Amino acid sequence: MTETYSKSRQQAETAFGSLQTEFFAKNNAAEELQSVAQARDAKTVRLREARLAKEQADQTSATSALLAKRSNAG
Repeated sequence: MTETYSKSRQQAETAFGSLQTEFFAKNNAAEELQSVAQARDAKTVRLREARLAKEQADQTSATSALLAKRSNAG
């Protein structure tokens, strides 16, 4: 079912097609940016939790070492 369109209709179809392509490309780019941002935020949370756990462990270790040193000295 091939239809023949006038030259102006063909130009309009072509213009609409490229406009539509740009629209979908922008949507895809926005979705990709959102996905990257979510991944970055998740990584930031994971790293922050790991850092806080390490700081807590270091503080506990230092406190234990200090208490052991005081016990041995006294």
